[in-house]
Amino acid sequence: MNVIFAERLRDLRKEKGLSQDELAKVLNLTQRKISYMETGQYEPDLKTLWEISNYFEVSCDYLIGKSEI
Repeated sequence: MNVIFAERLRDLRKEKGLSQDELAKVLNLTQRKISYMETGQYEPDLKTLWEISNYFEVSCDYLIGKSEI
């Protein structure tokens, strides 16, 4: 996954005032997976990407850097 996804996920999480653990619970993931996604060590599957976009109310295109909105 590109660096843009990692940065945007971290920024969106912080904007909501969530810890990695809190976000992991919302998305039914482990804190380690959130950490790995935020450092670019793990690429989410399509279902997880969609769930992240729905939770933060942004498009998948925004998350992966294909749009700025």
